[in-house]
This record gives sequence, structure tokens and C-alpha cells, in this order.
Amino acid sequence: MKQVRDYYFDNAKFLLIFFVVFGHSIQSFTNDSNSIYSLYKVIYTFHMPAFILISGFFAKGIYEEGYVQKYLKRLILPYIIFQLIYSVFYYYLYGKSSFTVDPLSPHWSLWFLISLFFWNMLLLGFSKMKPLYGLGIALILGLAIGFVDWTSSYLSLTRTFVFFPLFLLGYYMNKKHFEWIRTKGFKIGAIIIFVVVFAGFYYFPSINYQWLLGSKPYDVLASSALEAILVRIGFYLLNFLMIFCFFACVPQKKYFFTRFGKNTLYVYLLHGFFIRIFRTTDLQEAFTTPKSYFLIVLLAFLLTLVLSSNLVASLAQPFIEFRTTKMQKWSTKASYKEKLF
Repeated sequence: MKQVRDYYFDNAKFLLIFFVVFGHSIQSFTNDSNSIYSLYKVIYTFHMPAFILISGFFAKGIYEEGYVQKYLKRLILPYIIFQLIYSVFYYYLYGKSSFTVDPLSPHWSLWFLISLFFWNMLLLGFSKMKPLYGLGIALILGLAIGFVDWTSSYLSLTRTFVFFPLFLLGYYMNKKHFEWIRTKGFKIGAIIIFVVVFAGFYYFPSINYQWLLGSKPYDVLASSALEAILVRIGFYLLNFLMIFCFFACVPQKKYFFTRFGKNTLYVYLLHGFFIRIFRTTDLQEAFTTPKSYFLIVLLAFLLTLVLSSNLVASLAQPFIEFRTTKMQKWSTKASYKEKLF
């Protein structure tokens, strides 16, 4: 019997990857508008944190045979390939004087691939602990890594430890937890919290967004160790709150975009090329008014749809998953239509 996909999680993944694309699209305009800057920070409180949590939720098969090999192929090989591709892309885009490839310093969004691999490997040990102990140790590591300044970009180690508690929490969660937060009362409360958090960022624009990135050491972000620890704890609480607010608002029914939720990795790896071109050309000058910002929402949504389409996934699958199953399905459908007509 064919297994039915869960529309809720496909909807969640599609909406999250849209917010990733949209967040990257508006980054260039954060200095032009406090509203855009506040919206940008709101998005960063939940989009990658929620992606990380849901990745942990689906990492239940850690004791399956070939688990490590599977994630080496699924994450590390695409990381190496796209690290090389982005190095070539940046060389020509920015007119660099020399060409270099540094496999230990992930390009931009590629940090997620290598961190996701490390999180899955960490599960081999943490999954044997009681949830309370595991989460406690993960939080201590997340707080402590800020004192190490050389891990900021090196193998994405800072982000790996900062965001690991979110991944581990997702691993410990089950579907009943998500059902619990999908009640009408939670949804209303979530909307109110989104508005309040936006207002907080709007009226206190000095709040440093770099805390949300999880990649900077404390000596860059705070003036004292105590301040750094307290602020990091505060942002952890905000992340947890906003993650569950997001999941409370995710629709459960099937929509036209639901089927694209299974192709989010393609969007994540490919959208960076379009965003970088957008940031380095005169296209940005077309968006100078508040009304034009709404067009960015539409364009980001359309880009997400296109990059998650079966056509793009079929073309990119050999470079990302090292398979051609999607292309074979397209060929089969094309052959079937030829026979019909």
C-alpha cells in the first residue's frame, strides 16, 4: 500500500524555504527601511531554527544500517560539489584576482549541509541520553562555543553547536507534540506573538541581528561574558517561541504548493545564485518604494516555486542526490504521452 505523505510537514517545509529565499531577498534593503529590517529579523527568529528542528524530527533512523554512509552521500558530497561550483561562480561574479577553493570554510548558505551532517553524527551519542540530560548538555555546548573565536566559519562549527539544541529537540518530538500546538487557541496566540515580536524589533532597532545568525563569537557581539550568556539564552527562548508559533500557523490541508515541499533542498542549494546576481546588479534599484517591496514577496515566492518544481529537480538531481530517478519519471511520462497522441 502506498504511503500517504503528510501535507502538514510538506506545507511547513515549503513555507520555510520560501522564508529562506524571501529573507535573503530583502537583506539588501534592511538599511533602507526599519520595517524591512524588523521583518528581516522576525524571519530569522524562526526560518532556519524551524528547518533545523524539523530536520531533527525526521532523523529517527540513526540506528539503521548504512546510516553514516547515507548522510555522507546525501550531505557531504553535495557540499563539496557546490562548494566548488560557488567558488567558480563567485570568481567570475565578483571578478576576483585569484581562484581558491576552501573546503573547510562553507560558502554562505552551504553551512547548513555540513552542520546537518554533524548534527546527525552527534545523535549517535545524544540519542542514548535521557531527553533532559541531552538537551541540557546541548545547551551548555551551545552557550560555550561562543567563547571560541576560530570556529566562526571553520566547518560551520559555531552554528553546529549553537543550533544543535533545536535539532535535538526536534529529534525528541513526535507527531502528537505538533498536533498539540496546532489548536485554534495556539494559532491565535501565535499571530499575536508574531506582531509583538515585530513591534519589539521595530521600536528597538539597535537589537543586533547577528545574534540570530548563530555564527559569531561573543567578543564580536557582547562586552562581557555574563552579558553574552544572558543574551544567548534570551535568543534561545525567542527561537523556541517563534518556532512553535510558526508551526501553529502551518496549514494542514493540501494546497497547490504542498507537493513542492519535498524538493526544498534543491531550492536551498540553487537560490543563492539568483540572490547573489540580484545583489550585484542594478536590479535592486527598481525596488525603492514601500509598494515595490511587495513585488519582492511575489518574486521570492515564484522563485521558490520554480526551483522546487519537478523540472528543476529532475535536472539538478544528478548533482545533488547522484540519482536520475526524477528524470526517468519525466521520460516515462513523455513516452506515455507520445503513445497517446
